Amino acid sequence: MMRRRAFLSSVALLWPLAVAAQARNPFAADWPDTDFDRAEIDLDEIISGGPPKDGIPAISDPRFIDAARETRLEDREPVMSVDLPGQPARAYPIRYLMWHEIVNDSIGGVPVLVTFCPLCNTGMVFDPRVNGRTLSFGVSGLLRHSDMIMYDRETESWWQQALGQGVVGTHAGRELTQLPALMESWAAFRATHPDGLVMDEPDWSRDYGSNPYVGYDTSRPFLYDGENPPHGIDPLERVVRVGNRAWPLSRLSKAREIRETGLVLRWSEGQASALDSRSIGGGREVGNIRVTDAAGRDVVHDIPFAFAFHAFHPDGLWMLGN
Repeated sequence: MMRRRAFLSSVALLWPLAVAAQARNPFAADWPDTDFDRAEIDLDEIISGGPPKDGIPAISDPRFIDAARETRLEDREPVMSVDLPGQPARAYPIRYLMWHEIVNDSIGGVPVLVTFCPLCNTGMVFDPRVNGRTLSFGVSGLLRHSDMIMYDRETESWWQQALGQGVVGTHAGRELTQLPALMESWAAFRATHPDGLVMDEPDWSRDYGSNPYVGYDTSRPFLYDGENPPHGIDPLERVVRVGNRAWPLSRLSKAREIRETGLVLRWSEGQASALDSRSIGGGREVGNIRVTDAAGRDVVHDIPFAFAFHAFHPDGLWMLGN
């Protein structure tokens, strides 16, 4: 009896502490395996995006078919393309990434992590290896500055997709290597890679080919209360980001070619906005973008919305051409 009373007394003492800990960290109960003692950010900046953990299901080990056999994609539909040396180029249609946001894949034995956050228009491909260990990623359902928080299944560390950086957990402070990739139209991919491969439709019940964010990129950022970009730039204007520099798409599309800072940026028409009309292939023109160095080699870049660039690169350089 005395032992039982002592146990109950201990519970009574610990219960307020547990409640206080939960109040300080509202995520702890749903993420018991995440090391919250290691954090690079303020947890108050993280909010729920709506779906729970894995409510947006990441894809692993996707199937591929020959590009010449694909008949479901429209010419102007955007795809993320990866072209590794010695391997057929691969296209990952945004019509699938819109609903899954993460694809864990391997190309010729090289692991690749293909990601797309519709709310920030950040389409980025990473090498998912950390200290020689390949990590597998899922969608947490959490957002920071409207951008997807990814998590790795091995340690349940949280990663900021727009930066490829670990922000909470065992891998806080680590950074994934971003790989060269293009956001281009399906027609452009086929023209450049007639023998390429394209990701096949996943075995999920989703309305692939439709845009669940109709009119998003002409409205306002979702669940974002940070600063607007400087220089009067619209928060949802696309920019071409290379490192900490951003070129507004309005400038590039008008010039069609810009040569600055040792880079060559080119724009050509033929790609639809995935975040405009109900049909992904029917969106307004945003164009195809290529970024190379002076020798013509592809340069790592992505095409976020201006608000996302400003949020994650607050001291970034705006390449306005003035």
